[in-house]
Amino acid sequence: MFITFEGPEGSGKTTQLALLAAALRGKGLDVLTTREPGGTPIGDRVRAILLDPRHTEMVPTTEFLLFSAARAQHVAEVIRPHLARGGVVLCDRYADSSLANQGYGHGRELEVLRTITGFATGSLVPDLTLYLDVPVEEGLGRKRGADGDGWNRMEQKEIDYHQRVRAGYLEMVEREPERWAVIDARQEVEEVQAAVLAAVLDAGRARHRPGDGGDV
Repeated sequence: MFITFEGPEGSGKTTQLALLAAALRGKGLDVLTTREPGGTPIGDRVRAILLDPRHTEMVPTTEFLLFSAARAQHVAEVIRPHLARGGVVLCDRYADSSLANQGYGHGRELEVLRTITGFATGSLVPDLTLYLDVPVEEGLGRKRGADGDGWNRMEQKEIDYHQRVRAGYLEMVEREPERWAVIDARQEVEEVQAAVLAAVLDAGRARHRPGDGGDV
């Protein structure tokens, strides 16, 4: 399975991904954890450019194309090979982040972005996307409490931008509900993790075919 984590800033994706990885490894599954932007040496160099707060002149189109370039390398070098070996991939952000941020957040044409994304990823779509939802103000407050003043370039955008991103995520959920699981990230960590694991187990049962073996 290819499982992605999405959500506004401060929604707890990284924590929940690590907890899910441990749970699935405890079931004997071959789990790879990764993130975007990044996941490869090339992707990590692109990540440094994208998140550098000094790059205030970067336009949204450049943002999207850089994310897409890093994603193309990530899919080819890391994600597809692990899936081909029968493993589970857990990714902290994926293509939906770019649609939410550069599409809904910056108002770029969604169908154009989807076409470029399909080209960059070879049309690889997650089996399940876990959307950890939290109000924008609460999520940013969590980030500030954790990071102090060290926000990256994406996190320090204006509040209206983050509101549009969250609204975009919720619209994508409505557009493709069979792929998404929406989880209230305002709950305690343990409660969120229970909901995450339940969603993954449900998705694993739904996609299991007799004789396949190795279902989540």
